Amino acid sequence: MTVGSEDPDALRAQLRERWDAAAAGWAKRAAAMREVGMPVSAWMLEQLALQPGQRVLELASGPGDTGLLAAELVQPGGTVILSDASDAMLSVARERAAAQGVENVELRRLELEWIDLPAASVDAVLCRWGLMLAVDPAAAARECRRVLRPGGRIALAVWDEPGRNPWATLPTSAVVSVGLAARSGPDAPGLFALADAQRLYELLGDAGFVEVVVASIDVPRAPVSVDAYLEETIDLRRTFAEVWERCSEDQRRAVKSELARLVAPYKARGGAFALPGSSLAAAASA
Repeated sequence: MTVGSEDPDALRAQLRERWDAAAAGWAKRAAAMREVGMPVSAWMLEQLALQPGQRVLELASGPGDTGLLAAELVQPGGTVILSDASDAMLSVARERAAAQGVENVELRRLELEWIDLPAASVDAVLCRWGLMLAVDPAAAARECRRVLRPGGRIALAVWDEPGRNPWATLPTSAVVSVGLAARSGPDAPGLFALADAQRLYELLGDAGFVEVVVASIDVPRAPVSVDAYLEETIDLRRTFAEVWERCSEDQRRAVKSELARLVAPYKARGGAFALPGSSLAAAASA
């Protein structure tokens, strides 16, 4: 589905508005999404090898899943900055930190492409499923390198190629198939903007990182019904929700029918279905 304006500043503003609007859905499904992302978060934290007393920055933190796990690892004396461009998503992270009793965190509104922190001011950077949404991923990678201390580490994740992530592609295919939306261009910010391991490797190398490693991690979705899948997509993906909200009842029935047809090959026991997923994860040193 198309993202919208080609003007970079207008596009950034549009993306922030969408994340603000999606925050309630992410808060509602925070626990479930934490479990979905745990294999990726665990890989990222293993690559960082965090130590007590370190200062960690999580960019595009959303609900703060990976950063809150990191906060435990840098105690005592360490701090994690949970940051996001969306104030509403920061509120979700704040509430989750309080609910989990995590006190060694700071919350900051920060942009990926101009991180408002001094050079060489953090020991590690985390960014799970955020870099591919940047209007200028190369600028964001350079900013990550700038704020890291010499020898500091970065760990990030982006989504793998579309063919390995039907959980993400099928709702888009459904609304495109019934004529309600157009697909985004290949260079637009979005889930698959960095779905190429070699490009990710080169992006980090060009930003000045060394010892770059890239891995592919399975992120399957548990069996669900078509109705549950549709409701989850509306909650978590604002671009889909915007199309859904404009639909008539007849159009919604058409979308649901097409989605049911598309997920049929993934049917699991009991009539539900399980969808494969795959994430690229990368780590490097400053």
